[in-house]
Amino acid sequence: MAQFSVNAQRFDPYKNYKFRVKWDGRYVAGISKVGALKRTTEVVEHRVGGDPSTVRRSPGQSKYEAISLERGVTHDRDFEQWANKIWNYGSGLGAEVSLKDFRKDIIIEMMNEAGQVAIAYKVYRCWVSEFTALPELDASANAIAIQSIQLQHEGWERDSEVTEPTEPSFT
Repeated sequence: MAQFSVNAQRFDPYKNYKFRVKWDGRYVAGISKVGALKRTTEVVEHRVGGDPSTVRRSPGQSKYEAISLERGVTHDRDFEQWANKIWNYGSGLGAEVSLKDFRKDIIIEMMNEAGQVAIAYKVYRCWVSEFTALPELDASANAIAIQSIQLQHEGWERDSEVTEPTEPSFT
C-alpha cells in the first residue's frame, strides 16, 4: 500500500520543522516549537467471578495531554494577552478572569518541504494553564530567550478538509 496517494513517487515522511499555528483566524508569529498531540485512554480491568483467573480489559476515559508552544521573546504580545485572560494581575475584583473568551480553538498546520499545507489538526477549547514570559537569564549564555505557554484542551481531530497536496516538480 502506498503511503502517499497523490504523490505516489514520494517515499519520505514529512519533516517536523515546517509548521504554523493559527488562532482567532490568524497565524501566530514566531512559534519555533509545538509539543506533541497525545491522547491516552485509561484501561479498566474487570473480571467475572466464574471466568478463569484472567482479567478482561476495556477502554475507559480518554485524556489529552497539554500542548506546549514556544517562541523567541519579541514585542508580539499574543502569548501574554491570552495568558492574561486566565489571570490578569491587578485588574480588580471580579475582572481577574475573562470567562467569556479565555478558551480558543487552534489549528496546527504541518507543511511539506515546498511549504504546502499537508496535514492540519483542530484543537478544541484550549486555555493557557502556564505562561513563561521570560526564561532564566544568564549573562554567560549564548542562547535565544524563549517564552512559552502550556495549553490545556478538550481534544483534537485531524482536519479532513486538508488533503495531500500535489507536490511541484521542476524539469
